Amino acid sequence: MSYDLMVFEPTAAPKEREDFMRWYGQQTEWAEDHSYQDHEVATERLQAWFKEMIKSFPPMNGPLASEDVEDPKITDHCIGRHVIYSAFEWSVAEEAYPKMRELAIKHSVGFFDVSADNGEILFPNDSTKYSETRPWWKVW
Repeated sequence: MSYDLMVFEPTAAPKEREDFMRWYGQQTEWAEDHSYQDHEVATERLQAWFKEMIKSFPPMNGPLASEDVEDPKITDHCIGRHVIYSAFEWSVAEEAYPKMRELAIKHSVGFFDVSADNGEILFPNDSTKYSETRPWWKVW
């Protein structure tokens, strides 16, 4: 079992939790017609997030895969057009969560804490910056 987090293209995802969870379920059926190891299928914002995230948590598979199979930071990044689902070792969870969330904010993509019961869903606001006053996004 892994520690799972996801970033997503905020323009593609519903903002209400129930609708979001349904959309999340559809995304994780992995039914898109492409390799889920190629970051170039994702939106530009997700690609930018990925390129920075793999500096700290290198991919397990795909064209940019790390050769250091013993590194606990090696991560299984599953890449769709509108989501990147990252499965981490539990031993790096306390480092992975803040890094992934920080980079989601930096790159104006959504963030979902998959592994938590009733996990956080974070959307950027309409000016593409995250807002501490929460006028546009919600944390559930």
